[in-house]
Amino acid sequence: MKKILASLFFYALSGIGISLTLKADIGVSSFNSLNVAIASTSNIKVGTITFLMNVFFLLLFILLSKQKQFLKYLLMFFSILCLGSIINFFSYTLLAPINLENYFFKMVIFVLGTCIAGFATGMVISIGILPFPIESVCIVLSDLTGYSFTKFRYGIDLFSVAASLILSSIYSLPIFVREGTLISLFLLSGVISFTKVHCETYLLNLKS
Repeated sequence: MKKILASLFFYALSGIGISLTLKADIGVSSFNSLNVAIASTSNIKVGTITFLMNVFFLLLFILLSKQKQFLKYLLMFFSILCLGSIINFFSYTLLAPINLENYFFKMVIFVLGTCIAGFATGMVISIGILPFPIESVCIVLSDLTGYSFTKFRYGIDLFSVAASLILSSIYSLPIFVREGTLISLFLLSGVISFTKVHCETYLLNLKS
């Protein structure tokens, strides 16, 4: 139960980090660039789009999984619902009145948000109870096909960037794939890996 509650907390913390990167308005991560583009073409909030996209990957994960764990799927559903709700609350309510005009300050907010999201994601992965649906699908596909997890994960990122650019072109939207996307590509993965390694080392030390 403690691990489940901790995972939900870090899902929420990840949503806060994502909200900060959205507020910075200098581009967003690869997957979020697609979510923002879809939200901009509709009246649906970006947190809701993020939730729906994760639901799609959750359903795909359920279909691909050989051993069905329905309690785990239900908890994953509530986790991504929490993630989407936090993004909506912070993006459209808490952070909405704040105006960021200074580019340097925007960059600081973006880096802070990316680090928070990366740390939270690393903690969720380390705890290992409620994995993110996208990563879960990539792991299953890797096991089924023999191709590496990295190829599938980067494939999703590349598809998200391409789809975001296409939507921006078709609907005359702002380009959401910008300098922040490139920063996120390196910084986010680095923070996730750093957190994962140090958290797992800490947990091993506790057990010993």
